[in-house]
Amino acid sequence: MNIEEYISTGILEAYVMDQLSPAERTEVENTAAKHPEIMEELNKIELSMEALAFASAVAPPKGAKEKLLAQIKTQKSETEKETPVIAMQTKESFGFLKYAAAASVIMALGSAVMAFTYWKKWQGAEDRLSDMIAQNQQFAENYNQVNQQLDNIQNAVTIMNNTSYKRVVMNGTDNSPNSLATVYWNEATADVYLSIQNLKELSQDQQYQLWAIIDGKPVDAGVFDPNNSTYLVQMKNIGPNAAAFAVTIEPRGGSVNPSLETMQVVGNV
Repeated sequence: MNIEEYISTGILEAYVMDQLSPAERTEVENTAAKHPEIMEELNKIELSMEALAFASAVAPPKGAKEKLLAQIKTQKSETEKETPVIAMQTKESFGFLKYAAAASVIMALGSAVMAFTYWKKWQGAEDRLSDMIAQNQQFAENYNQVNQQLDNIQNAVTIMNNTSYKRVVMNGTDNSPNSLATVYWNEATADVYLSIQNLKELSQDQQYQLWAIIDGKPVDAGVFDPNNSTYLVQMKNIGPNAAAFAVTIEPRGGSVNPSLETMQVVGNV
């Protein structure tokens, strides 16, 4: 059995994403049990998917819970309020004109109180409306962010399952044994995508640089940062006959020639 050819079919990615039939899943599990290389590849893909899940998480707006509870409390207290009733007391000794004047004053006071009450309610409603508009704007931004992440995920899955792309796993060197990254390279179209599984943070004046080894010479495939939020990073196009890919640490902006002493990961095609 050709292990590399089996891995490059994309069936392991489909297994991790639960896109196989029961019979196909059983076949993958049996094959992985027989071949440690395939089991190791499955574990790497699962780690990549786990990193993707954490990267796609979107937290609710800060203070959303407190604002909602305060709004409910305000609406409840306003509902329970009753319009103030001012009792009018009269004495039989008041004449008609005095009674009418007192009644007019009381009605005026009552109207003023009601006007003030409704003005306060209107002010409260306006404040709540402003809060709701701000929350809706935040929800819209979060929605757009999630949609963008879903588009990135869909694009990544399409590329990972496309057999036209060669999958090149770059394992850590002695400089960084725990580092891990994967290249997806379409030799026909020259498209190159990079999946970052584990690369350490760098200082502000440094960047990682991807290299393709063609006819024994390093060819620049672009620079990138380890905290890139895109699941697959599109790199520079690389033509045919690449024998290997590697990543080095270079000054920000990249170098003409690789600093081999800083090589972090490398993998053969």
